[in-house]
Amino acid sequence: MTIYLIAWAVLFVVFSILEAVTTQLVSIWFALGSLGAFIAAVFDAPAAAQIMIFIILSVILLLLTRPLAKKLMNKTIVPTNADSLIGQIGQVIESIDNFKSQGRVAIDGLDWSARSDDGGKIEKGTNVVVKKITGVRLIVHVAAPEDYS
Repeated sequence: MTIYLIAWAVLFVVFSILEAVTTQLVSIWFALGSLGAFIAAVFDAPAAAQIMIFIILSVILLLLTRPLAKKLMNKTIVPTNADSLIGQIGQVIESIDNFKSQGRVAIDGLDWSARSDDGGKIEKGTNVVVKKITGVRLIVHVAAPEDYS
């Protein structure tokens, strides 16, 4: 039975190393499953039982802990520089016309390609608010008095 002990130990080490070098939870469940199978091999369980322990333990751990792990890992989402533009007020420096695929907005001295959120034209010099970002384009609407507060 020593071959099974060696095999499960090697699998445990391989899965553990794989987990250590990745930034996502990829193989921790299989590492723990192989550890369970290793323990079964220590007690001379038949090979089929060891394999079943590996599979069942890995699947149970995966199903029970993956959703929790994903929730905990994605807790803090850091906005990118572009995301920080949402809600900012800018000035149209080239009239926005979605039909002609033109329009530019200046925000904090930077020039951005822009489109209106409702498809309407927005004239040069108009103040606008960034609603969202699609690709490298700002989607904007005309600034209302409440946008300045």
